[in-house]
Amino acid sequence: MAEIDDVRRFRTNLQGEVDGETVYGALADAEPDPNLAAVYRKLASVEGAHAQFWRTRLDRQGVKGVQLSPSLRARATSWLARRFGPTFVLPAIAAGEAHDIDAYDRQPDAVAGGLPTDERSHARIIEAAASTGRGVAGPEVAVLEGRHRGAGGNSLRAAVLGANDGLVSNLSLVMGVAGASAAAHAVLLAGIAGLVAGSCSMAMGEWLSVNSSRELYKKQIGTEAQELEQSPEEEKEELVLIYQAKGLPEGQAKALAERLLSDKSTALDTLAREELGIDPDALGGSAWGAATASFFLFAFGAIFPVAPFAFMSGWTAVGTSLALSGIVLAGIGIGTSLFTGRGALFSATRQVLIGYIAAIITFSVGRLAGAVIAG
Repeated sequence: MAEIDDVRRFRTNLQGEVDGETVYGALADAEPDPNLAAVYRKLASVEGAHAQFWRTRLDRQGVKGVQLSPSLRARATSWLARRFGPTFVLPAIAAGEAHDIDAYDRQPDAVAGGLPTDERSHARIIEAAASTGRGVAGPEVAVLEGRHRGAGGNSLRAAVLGANDGLVSNLSLVMGVAGASAAAHAVLLAGIAGLVAGSCSMAMGEWLSVNSSRELYKKQIGTEAQELEQSPEEEKEELVLIYQAKGLPEGQAKALAERLLSDKSTALDTLAREELGIDPDALGGSAWGAATASFFLFAFGAIFPVAPFAFMSGWTAVGTSLALSGIVLAGIGIGTSLFTGRGALFSATRQVLIGYIAAIITFSVGRLAGAVIAG
């Protein structure tokens, strides 16, 4: 039974490698940039070697001379690459490589043959090619270091959306309780509880998210360090291919890779940045800093809907809460326009409408629930 399972697994793996060789060959044929075409041909040759690896395993199981045809998916992808160009299919290929990146990690024979390392290398190379479209010119190599150049814009986005989460969620909560005809002190208590609970939840979620990312990054860097120690030439070749995929001529790519990896103290740092897109000095930032920022950003937004109920009651408090929240929502909308590219008026109006729709829904639900409870 085990032998039958092995034969089935070997055939499945062989089919995947045949498909990969076919697709990469099609990319090489269709690619007008000779540097990128050379990268794709190299990837196709590696996939071909992998296919032979699995044919050899099948031979040992008594299944001789297996020759599989490319799958329908591989043929369709190859046709699309030749018809519309490699950039048309690269995102789909990159997604497929990322999905299958650990397919060989639990297969001892594949691990012994070094296949998992090759597959991770292919995924990173294709991601590099997909991220740059048709590649970049040699003088632009200074900006090839990573995928986190937009940190300032991302921080602005996180701040605006964090405040928006707090405002909309607490506005909805406050309006729901107010709709049930609760007294002002009850609405105030519910609003404060929502502010604290939401802020703590956001902070804890952000802390866990950043810590999980840091643990993943450390694991990836550890794997990269092991591969650099065991196979330095293969790591250099992978880095060369990545730079070629980004548009550098082969000679410049080799010279750059050799220079960057010549110093062992910076070699791992370079590989982490270029192959993994990770800044080893940051590793996603401080978990506590992110948690603290999330707490206060959520609380900042959540305070506006509940504040009027500390000084007012009845419909006056409800109207003031809605008006104050609307002003802040408009400001948040203007903030979002800075990183979405939409007009400030459109973004402000959309944000106010979304917040008010949520408030109307929860107010109506609260009104209905209050009537049912009252009796």
